[in-house]
Amino acid sequence: MTRSAPLPHPRLVVVGNPANRRVAFFRDAVRAAGLPEVRVEPWLDVLRGGARFHPGESVRLESPGEEPEVDRLLRGTDDPTRVEGTARWYASFTAATAELARTVRGAGAALVDDPTELAVLFDKRLAHARLREAGVPVPDAPTSGADGAAVRDWADVRALMTACGLRRVFVKLAHGSSASGVLAVETNGAGRVQATTSVERASDGRLFNSLRVRRYTTEREVAAVVDALAPDGLHVERWLPKAALGGRVADLRVVVIAGRATHAVVRTSRCPMTNLHLGGTRGDMGAVRAAVAGAGGRWADVLDVCERAAAAFPGTQCVGVDLLPAVGWRRFAVGEVNAFGDLLPGLTGLPGSGAEGQDTYAAQVSALLRRNPSHTTATISTLSTTSTLSTLSTLSTTGTSTA
Repeated sequence: MTRSAPLPHPRLVVVGNPANRRVAFFRDAVRAAGLPEVRVEPWLDVLRGGARFHPGESVRLESPGEEPEVDRLLRGTDDPTRVEGTARWYASFTAATAELARTVRGAGAALVDDPTELAVLFDKRLAHARLREAGVPVPDAPTSGADGAAVRDWADVRALMTACGLRRVFVKLAHGSSASGVLAVETNGAGRVQATTSVERASDGRLFNSLRVRRYTTEREVAAVVDALAPDGLHVERWLPKAALGGRVADLRVVVIAGRATHAVVRTSRCPMTNLHLGGTRGDMGAVRAAVAGAGGRWADVLDVCERAAAAFPGTQCVGVDLLPAVGWRRFAVGEVNAFGDLLPGLTGLPGSGAEGQDTYAAQVSALLRRNPSHTTATISTLSTTSTLSTLSTLSTTGTSTA
């Protein structure tokens, strides 16, 4: 029988695309925690000015991606495979989140994350500068920060490479994601230029994202792609040689939740971009830890770099850190910090992380409960099934860090 009255449950709202798998994963995690059903506020309603919130709600923002009409409103194109339009996307997205914050506050609700940090996270130049100022190891980048070098065309990239003594660089869209618009550019002493990228250039000059990585082998081809990307804003950084695993280059995506590294996956590839949708594959984390130990390093120090990167964005509960291991597995640098970097289906927490047995979404729900302990159910009834006991045990014991 009931021994005490229930304390208030969190009234969770997720701003997202209702049919998107990200929203589904979060809703499943909330249900598994025994909390009330999540209310979904569609991005379409937010962008059209029709979103509504209520006092006491906690509002979590999810990625606006993978929804054609949302993409059209943000980028102004009906073709989701087009590369161009990221500057307009950024301006539209940051304006929408700023207005959303005002609406949420005005309704007496609260945002889980700080929208002003999204404006930094979605500008690689600003994010790089914040990490550098926080003492986080990052690749050299002449475009870093609001006062960084401007890149108007390929000639500017060439000039920066010469001035900085760089033979190999990554050229990235300042507001891009998922390797969209990324070129791994190489030059040699004879002046030859080539670039590896997933960008496909049509005969009329338009650019498209492709699932096939290709190589442009002449400076004229590389210049044409860079010149078409430049109006959206570009970030240029040193191409650091990465460590190998099983004969393939490797990097790591490490998820940090409430200040603690909870999940990690190693990605390997035969090309410079390790993104899984471009042919990268998940590697063996045990082999990574063995490589670090064999090089005389400590796994805890590796995770510490990621936690320091996340600490540069204290108002964001969950980030995905792209960690670049240098050849030899002794040194690490942070390539990027991703606001929506938690989509790692089926991956459970690292040993000792406090998220063992939990996926990234369940771990975030646990973090929300720890941040708002009054949201935990205080009702303890006579229980007849092991599964119900297990659920309550998980709610009360998972995790130790605070948001």
